[in-house]
Amino acid sequence: MAKKLTILVLGLSLIAMGVSAKGGGQQSTAKGTTVTAVFGSEPNTIDPALNSAVDAAIYLSHAFEGLYKYADNGRGRAQAVPGQAAGAPKKTVNPDGTVVYVYTLRDNLKWSDGKALTAGDFVYTWQRLVDPATAADYSYMIDMVQNANEIMAGEKNKRELGIRAVNDKTLEITLTYDCPFFDEIACFPATFPVRQDAIQKAGDQWTFSPSTYISNGPYRLKEWVHNSYLLFEKNPYYYAPAAGGPDNLRFALMDDDNSILAGFKNGELDFIEQVPVDEIPTLLASGDLKIADYLGTYFVSINTQRAPFTDPRVRKAFTLAIDRNYIINQITRTGQKPASGFVPAGMADAAPGSDFRKTGGDYYSINSADYQKNVAEAKRLLAEAGYPNGAGFPVVEYIYNTNDRHRAIAEALQDMWRTALGVTVTLSNQDWAVFLDTRKNGDYSIARDGWIGDYNDPINFLDMFITGGGNNNSQYANPAYDRLIAAAKGTAVQADRMRYLHQAEDLLVGADYAVGPIYFYTQMYMMNPALSGMYYTPLGYFFFTNVKGAK
Repeated sequence: MAKKLTILVLGLSLIAMGVSAKGGGQQSTAKGTTVTAVFGSEPNTIDPALNSAVDAAIYLSHAFEGLYKYADNGRGRAQAVPGQAAGAPKKTVNPDGTVVYVYTLRDNLKWSDGKALTAGDFVYTWQRLVDPATAADYSYMIDMVQNANEIMAGEKNKRELGIRAVNDKTLEITLTYDCPFFDEIACFPATFPVRQDAIQKAGDQWTFSPSTYISNGPYRLKEWVHNSYLLFEKNPYYYAPAAGGPDNLRFALMDDDNSILAGFKNGELDFIEQVPVDEIPTLLASGDLKIADYLGTYFVSINTQRAPFTDPRVRKAFTLAIDRNYIINQITRTGQKPASGFVPAGMADAAPGSDFRKTGGDYYSINSADYQKNVAEAKRLLAEAGYPNGAGFPVVEYIYNTNDRHRAIAEALQDMWRTALGVTVTLSNQDWAVFLDTRKNGDYSIARDGWIGDYNDPINFLDMFITGGGNNNSQYANPAYDRLIAAAKGTAVQADRMRYLHQAEDLLVGADYAVGPIYFYTQMYMMNPALSGMYYTPLGYFFFTNVKGAK
């Protein structure tokens, strides 16, 4: 899932319960205990099917619930457990290799307005997700469901998707193979049920009002003051409404790191995950800034369809010229690791206890002592492509969405490419929504990018690059790559799956250099010490449903 970190330096003074112009200067109508957290500025969407950013996924994970959900494992970490489902599915393997999962839903499930939730709601939701008319970037998330690929390609009707309601409490899903990570798919926001009548009534405006933004999770939307805050209150119709946790969750919509930190220090914010770059050493030394595991990769997307980056030698030259150790040691400084491939460390391989990254090895040296060797190879490749010492290379643009970190990295990359390759790269920082559209539509040469795992399997980092994929920002197209991903998705044999995925990464990074990995993420955050009970997943989600100590 795309990582959203934005900042527009506004220079506005702090105001009560708001902290910045993007921070929610208006007083909310919350009654009872409230936790106030910041994950970003105004979200691009809070439609479960259309969202592709981590910040909104956190909001969605409190307002909605899938067949499975993430629960605290007792040690502050999340684990997938049955949610709207009453328990694990009954599984039947057919002679043709298809697998049927049958879920029984909990008794008396209700929507946030009190109406009954049934298995048919999941059928509508999943059909909507794969419907080409929805244009969901994450439609491929359920491509293991029978006929999903054919529906997404426009070859079959959405009603032919392998999901049906046997009755109001029984849901049957047919998969093309026994997917080893399907529990996590059932936790993913794009699969959360949505209400058909609300969407049909309000159309694409259904998310804007609490009267139509009907959900089924532990919290429900009470108020959305755009560019200020999202306020969620406990959902009285949730099957466990008496569970602990604050009465309200207030997500302040902010994008100024300095104001965010000031708001935390003033006690107006309980949880933040952005701080000014120059404050990091002090906050780490004091112990106030926490570092958590994070399964993600910070990288540059290179538009493979725009000259001169249509030449893989040029793409490789730009990738080799990146001094990753300088970036993590001088700019980010929160324990990131230089990326030697695209799939991050921490993803399991076929053998028990193995790591996909360690098995796959390095596609280039990340040893700081070898950087000049990387530069020499980059110069050779660029000359071979027809641009000796950068001569004749056109001016190209690098786009990013501004915060302290992104801007500093952009400036460092600009200098590295100028110094190592002799090329001129201009920088363009864009508003979040504009940036997303520009990058998604391929209207760029090089772009800041980041990907956080949606579930703990390497395919999640690789299937996004299939030809025409909704999250394929590099516009990468290689039939051999597509075949390898299809092969990996066509077998449940782990050794075979991982072999295909390693071969796919060999093409993506080792041969075609469609992306330039920079570092593997860590997750920094600060939380009010009076609070306890927060839990998180290395996929980037923080959960506040069990938090105690809120005021």
